[in-house]
Amino acid sequence: MIFSLQGSVQELTPTYAVINVQGVGYYVGISLMTSQALALNQPAFLFTQQIIREDAHLLFGFNTRSEKEMFNLLISVNGVGAVSALILLSTLSLEEIASAILSKNSALIQKAKGIGAKTAERIIVDLKDKVQKFSVSEENISSYVDNKVKEESLSALEVLGIPKRMSEKIADRMMKQDPGISVEELVKQILKNI
Repeated sequence: MIFSLQGSVQELTPTYAVINVQGVGYYVGISLMTSQALALNQPAFLFTQQIIREDAHLLFGFNTRSEKEMFNLLISVNGVGAVSALILLSTLSLEEIASAILSKNSALIQKAKGIGAKTAERIIVDLKDKVQKFSVSEENISSYVDNKVKEESLSALEVLGIPKRMSEKIADRMMKQDPGISVEELVKQILKNI
């Protein structure tokens, strides 16, 4: 089992890299997050996951141990293959994936190309007890989600010419009344109350 690779980046694309380890080039599937952490002809260290199937020996690389752990959790879900897991890791950050699973936000998981409603639900059901190890507590999750909703709403309103100070107090009040409010609904409520 190949646990990690240390060498230089011989080839680099958003979906794969070739890591040259003492003259041997290893083709490694990567996420966009890992791709952005690498640079062509520069030293690199990747945690790897080897998957051996009847028809192929595949190697996937990760910039962090946490990303590798999340990848392994995702591929443990029935119906989620290595490619789907990499697409999800390229679409959302580890915190966003953990947050979506803990808050049962299947719409966020479905933003990843190729992941439908049933697969998103399966990911949530199978992994809800396993993503705590990403040191994201339930309170952090809800405040993370709340902040994201609030930020998106306030910036949408700024585009409409409404100053942030003016809408922030209303946003806080609305979010206390309805903690699960969506960005669209929050924007509507703020516009009604200005």
